[in-house]
Amino acid sequence: MCGRYALFSDPDELAAEFDLDDASYEATYNAAPSEELPVILDENSTEFSTARWGLVPSWSEGPKDGPDPINARAESLTENRLFAEVYEQRRCLVPADGFYEWTETDDGKQPYFVSRTDGKPLLLAGLWETWTPEQKQTGLGEFAGGGPSREAEPVQSFTVVTTEPNDFLEDYHHRMAVVLDPEAGERWLSAEDPRDLLEPSGVDFEAWPVSEAVNNPANDRPELVEPVA
Repeated sequence: MCGRYALFSDPDELAAEFDLDDASYEATYNAAPSEELPVILDENSTEFSTARWGLVPSWSEGPKDGPDPINARAESLTENRLFAEVYEQRRCLVPADGFYEWTETDDGKQPYFVSRTDGKPLLLAGLWETWTPEQKQTGLGEFAGGGPSREAEPVQSFTVVTTEPNDFLEDYHHRMAVVLDPEAGERWLSAEDPRDLLEPSGVDFEAWPVSEAVNNPANDRPELVEPVA
């Protein structure tokens, strides 16, 4: 899975599809790393929470100048230091209407929008974390270096779990997001070890070429998901 997706379904339809009381959110046609995006954090959630795309481990020094991990490989979740504890304790769901993939052509890379053939939204398996800035005080009760009492704000973040592509998506990318139906999504949030869910999706997908304008994350408009010749 590449690093862009879209979420634009009617909020009331999303709430009904994912059994939420409220699914209020700001639609995006070009969700990109480092953006604050809607997620479902646990099985008791009644509405969307918001998290930054790109996992910031709680034990790290904080958000990087470059991108934090936006994807986590399913095959190594329990061995990778970045994800092992998070997988055990903080799994989430990421709603999307579709995602973008790029294929090589003679003229460069052509973006495609991938979605379900039935038009329903997707639930992507994710992991989430909260990073809290460390507050270091001197013996005089002031913060070292004369800085403010809080060096930075806490950061709630997430990453999307990926696996091998299914037969359809292998023509577009060597990885795909783990896609779950609502029942499997509930298990992903509540089961002790739901690794059996980390398989290529059996969902029927379709894809069509879209404008190269999606390459720029500053572009975010409905026309980005429309087919081009």
